[in-house]
Amino acid sequence: MQELICYCFGYSAADIERDIAENGKSTIMERIVAEKKIGGCQCATRHPRGR
Repeated sequence: MQELICYCFGYSAADIERDIAENGKSTIMERIVAEKKIGGCQCATRHPRGR
């Protein structure tokens, strides 16, 4: 099982590494920020520590 970095959107460390290899940088944070702006973040319910 992969360790999740982002519980809201299911991103793992491997996803971030792959994103960097494909794009020269990680675009995942940009996607997370965009989703949070429209209310897509559910950290309080999905993250084991509620954050």
